[in-house]
Amino acid sequence: MFPEFEVIPAVDVQEGQAVQLVGGERGTGRTYGDPTDAATRWIDAGASTLHLIDLDGAFEGTRRNADAIAAIATSPVDVQVGGGIRTAADAIGLLEQGIDRVILGTAAVETPEIVATISEDHPGSVMVSLDAKDGEVVVSGWTEGTGLDPATAAQRYEELGAGAILFTDVDVEGRLDGVRTDRVERVVEHVDIPVVASGGVGSIADIRSLERAGAAAVVVGTALYEGQFTLEDAMDAVNE
Repeated sequence: MFPEFEVIPAVDVQEGQAVQLVGGERGTGRTYGDPTDAATRWIDAGASTLHLIDLDGAFEGTRRNADAIAAIATSPVDVQVGGGIRTAADAIGLLEQGIDRVILGTAAVETPEIVATISEDHPGSVMVSLDAKDGEVVVSGWTEGTGLDPATAAQRYEELGAGAILFTDVDVEGRLDGVRTDRVERVVEHVDIPVVASGGVGSIADIRSLERAGAAAVVVGTALYEGQFTLEDAMDAVNE
């Protein structure tokens, strides 16, 4: 997984549309049209992986955009999917449909053993999402605190068999104001599995900073949709 640093475009889906939220708050999103069109755009630009999130599922606990996700899941690139996956059966069903990785946030926090259950038959397929607000892991669409420290939690999930950690800095998510590499570095230092960073990217310089911080990849959403830079230029910059 991620043999070289990757720039991963996000396709977040809400009510059937591609959107990007600000600070993880519902109702703050800008809409960017059909998610399948967005996915095709990023694939044509050279993406190796797509990051698909059912935002309605993340907030409500039940997957609401399964059809849109399924349409994109057949893409000829790696696909990682999250949002509303609450049971091992849900996760395994997606993996058996051809999804490369499932992203678990709320389910992993509420029932950590789910990571081991899925990983037993599908090793390396679980990416645990640790979304941090004010230094605390939050769940249920970033609305509920857990009291968990992201770095300590990352260690626990690695022991349970997680193949990777997705660390999202919710405080800067969607703001284009820059990344906070110290948060990422701390998680990276606590685990040996890949850490994928998300939140705050507004420039190619931010992407380079995350690469230097030890992230294996970065998920980029708003900056790409708003034309801060192109995916091609970002990939060229990290592959120099």
